[in-house]
Amino acid sequence: MSEDWRKKIVKPEKVIQQIQPGDTVFLSTGTGEPRTLIKHLLTSEAGNIEDLELIQLVSVGDTVSIEEKYPESFRLKTFFAGWVAYSAIAEGRVDLIPARFSRIPGLIQAGAIRVNVAFIQISRPDLSGYASLGVSVDAARQAMDQARLVVGEINPALPRTLGDTLVHLDSFHALVESTEPLIEIPRPPVAPVFDELAKHIADLIEDGSCMFFTMGQQFEALARHLTRKRDLGIHSPFITDALMDLIRSGAVSNRRKGSFRGTSVVSYAFGTQALYDWLDMNPLVDFQGIDVVMDPLEIARHDQFVAVFPARQVDLTGEVAFHTGRGRISAGPGESQEYVAGVYLSRGGRIIVALPSRNRQGEPNILPRLKDYRETLAGRNAIDFVVTENGIAALRGKSVRERAMALIDIAHPTYREQLIAQAKEMNLIYKDQIYLPEAAARYPSELVEEKTFKGGLKVKFRPILPSDEDPMRRLFYRFSDEAIYYRYFSPKKVMPHRQTQRYVNVDHQRILSLVGVVGEPGEERIIAEGRYAMHPDRNYADLALVVDEEYQNRGIATYLLVRLVEIARSRKLEGLTADVIAENKPMLRVFEKIKYPFKAAMEQGVYTLTIKF
Repeated sequence: MSEDWRKKIVKPEKVIQQIQPGDTVFLSTGTGEPRTLIKHLLTSEAGNIEDLELIQLVSVGDTVSIEEKYPESFRLKTFFAGWVAYSAIAEGRVDLIPARFSRIPGLIQAGAIRVNVAFIQISRPDLSGYASLGVSVDAARQAMDQARLVVGEINPALPRTLGDTLVHLDSFHALVESTEPLIEIPRPPVAPVFDELAKHIADLIEDGSCMFFTMGQQFEALARHLTRKRDLGIHSPFITDALMDLIRSGAVSNRRKGSFRGTSVVSYAFGTQALYDWLDMNPLVDFQGIDVVMDPLEIARHDQFVAVFPARQVDLTGEVAFHTGRGRISAGPGESQEYVAGVYLSRGGRIIVALPSRNRQGEPNILPRLKDYRETLAGRNAIDFVVTENGIAALRGKSVRERAMALIDIAHPTYREQLIAQAKEMNLIYKDQIYLPEAAARYPSELVEEKTFKGGLKVKFRPILPSDEDPMRRLFYRFSDEAIYYRYFSPKKVMPHRQTQRYVNVDHQRILSLVGVVGEPGEERIIAEGRYAMHPDRNYADLALVVDEEYQNRGIATYLLVRLVEIARSRKLEGLTADVIAENKPMLRVFEKIKYPFKAAMEQGVYTLTIKF
């Protein structure tokens, strides 16, 4: 085709003359915004520029004006309520089209959303006359098929991306040369709270999982913590600099995906020039329309699909409110519905909601009930996990009471006592629920540790939580009569709420309890506990250990004993004591294994063991 395409190049003013009053103009989305054409359109004083509708799926730049001075000339329609459009939507100056994103291309193709003019940013064409849609592939093809006037804005800086991106110049009625640079989205700095959040989220993402990515501090931090994973897959609306780094780290192979195996599938690129340069002719990234990327059935093809939603607030029943306003750069209801539906159908899929426990003003983000927010996640039953910097609340399969207690455990410590009182008033938890304010303030998260035992058994050890009441009850009822007698020195038959809640609510200072947990997040069970309680009259603590009989003889009790000794020594205790029934030979052997000498004195069939540091 050589340079024949240059014959189609016209001045932007000539394009503007062909627009008719009342036309609907489709604009390439996001960083693919045809900025030269839009600027000429907005500044034109031609008489035909009246009562136009501008349709853009996601607006991230400052090119499309939504100021009040344009009400007679333009009205923006969008499918995304974030960024610059939110306040204008609230004031009635911009129209929001509620729709599932995967259906937007079909609505355009069917004429339900009309398009008269399409402004599409494209790359410089090759010798065969093909250009690339570059960094924005959403519903551009459908808009081009329906438009009376299709104009391509050639930007030589636009990368030639691979996938469903090639368009022939015969598809355009006119071409315009871009005079504007590509929109760049700078990488956000990551606050420490988001780094802590990312650590917890990464713990929930297994090797081989498929994910979607969006923008902001949360995903910038998450990418760093996922580099230790293997064989991740990407099926995402957006690719960012952070996701580029994750792919380049080797953690992403896309080998286990159910479709588009071997490539990361995206619709948009939002980032810096470094990202755009990396994407140019890069076979690792496959750009597809949003009817593919956001189709729930397509999402469901991938096993272990993980969707992470940054949230503004969560209430004690699991209802979620999204961010709104100019600062929002992540998923909202339109996008989340697609992924919730897809993840629900994905084998082993997980939905994670993440948020700091407090906002920038220091106000709580976990509330008794959500206020009236426009944008909430439909279906609290779909949420598997809520994550704050304080930990993970597993909600799947939990009762409302269990959910409330789990969420209070990860709320900011300053507000937990208040949440307990409010939850009691709302009958979400037991009226006699115990709460120790000092326990929340002193929770020793530094003691969390994972160890591997005989047979490859992985056990996570952590300080006990108030929400462990039900798991501890279930552990008790798995014990044999003999194990109960060894632990409690009596033939105990029941462990009711009033006793169990006293047992799990400890101050972590005078009483310290470490529990051993196995199983995947959301399906965990407590299989062991070790605790010590300070003697009232001396600087010693009394020690007790218990291990689920199914997991005995693997070294778990020995580990707990050694760990508690280490902690007690670091806290300047003088020693530990323990009472062990003489018939409990396995526990006596545990004490014999440790390097610390102990004295044993027997009275009425019970050994009193003393370890002096």
